Amino acid sequence: MPRHVLGRGFIPPSDKLNIAAVGVGGKGLVDLQLSFKGGGANIVSLCDVDDRMAVDARKLWPGDSYYKDFRMLLDKDGKNIDAVIVCTPDHMHAVIAMAAMEAGKHVYVEKPLTHDIYEARMLTNAARKYKLVTQMGNQGSSGDSTRKVESWIQHGLIGNVNTVDVWTNRPVWPQGIPTPAGTFDIPKELDWELWLGTAPSRPFNPIYLPATWRGWVDFGTGSLGDMGCHFIDVPYRALKLKYPVSVECSVGSVYTGFFQEAIYTDSYPPASKIHIQFPARGQMPPVELVWYDGGIKPKRPVELLPDEPLGEWDGGIIFHGTKGKIMAGLFGRNPTLLPTKRMKEGKLPVPDKAFVKDGEYGHQQQWVDACKKGYGSYTSSAFDSAGPLTETVIMGNLAIRSYNYNESNAKGEKTYPGRKKLLWDGENMKITNFDVANQFVKREYRGPWKLGF
Repeated sequence: MPRHVLGRGFIPPSDKLNIAAVGVGGKGLVDLQLSFKGGGANIVSLCDVDDRMAVDARKLWPGDSYYKDFRMLLDKDGKNIDAVIVCTPDHMHAVIAMAAMEAGKHVYVEKPLTHDIYEARMLTNAARKYKLVTQMGNQGSSGDSTRKVESWIQHGLIGNVNTVDVWTNRPVWPQGIPTPAGTFDIPKELDWELWLGTAPSRPFNPIYLPATWRGWVDFGTGSLGDMGCHFIDVPYRALKLKYPVSVECSVGSVYTGFFQEAIYTDSYPPASKIHIQFPARGQMPPVELVWYDGGIKPKRPVELLPDEPLGEWDGGIIFHGTKGKIMAGLFGRNPTLLPTKRMKEGKLPVPDKAFVKDGEYGHQQQWVDACKKGYGSYTSSAFDSAGPLTETVIMGNLAIRSYNYNESNAKGEKTYPGRKKLLWDGENMKITNFDVANQFVKREYRGPWKLGF
């Protein structure tokens, strides 16, 4: 039937993208709704290991098929699916996304793209190999502010940038705590073995759910994974960064008694400060990115008046250039030249890249539209850019885990050989001066789980 017969604005079923989603509670539900919002998509299959998390999605799409195991979803409904949204705990992102890509499905994966550096590299390569449309869920990459900051930096508004401070108020969940103990009944709605997936086997404990898994090394990626892909994305684009050359850190200490320091390696620390060094890129000089979390903030710039706010509630970004500074909030929001009076001087550069329709709220729809156009269509956070960004973000966690790695000397005293600057060979994904750290580049999966190829 000719389209005009159906009426203006009607989208025929054949022109809609058929989407399945794995992990449909919380942020997964938001991603589903924003992908569906424009009317150019059908939500056809839902999957969640915890029925409690799927209640709202199943009410919105009651006729959809529903599974607990994503592998069964791909096997049973694969022929009806064009694309897959992945919004599970971090440790399962890579295997689900890879399985979907191997089945020829476009993918949208929540941030951080993966739990490990190796996984990020493999997904980046897979997107190219299978020629699929991809998007990571750092919606700020589609925001107007990201494009403004990128233009200001690349047009030389503050000269050459040599340092960037980035900070967040995360974690807003418990970290720096001991491994939980005790015996608990597994809720009947939850398949705990599927929830664990690639992670080491652990007894069920309600402390991990529904979102506090972020603070545990086996499942989440801490403050960096939660907010780094949002905040660090802005300087990563503006400064044309790729692989760093070194990383070092310090972390907040935890004491259980007088001079009794506790090192909880199953949990990320309560706070950290991380220095990541990048080499020169063309005409851009080397630059250091300094990350702060757990309530730690950088020093207030002298150009900022005593009563002017430093960043936003949940963090901020400061670019230090040879001709001035730029301060911004999450997603690069409210970019401001320092001192702030400079905002009234002259004309600011116009962004070189086109704005995305609806900005950060159009991130999912941009992906839907690109999937319908096919491989090669632009998305703001395709794996070609999201993969290297994620590698840099997770590099901070590699430094943290190396910092807390300990051995016993001949006297039985703990030593910490990883508390130093770690040198990184980005092309080969290898720490070159502390081999122990390389175990944190690539996890060993539990049981039969594997990462494609």
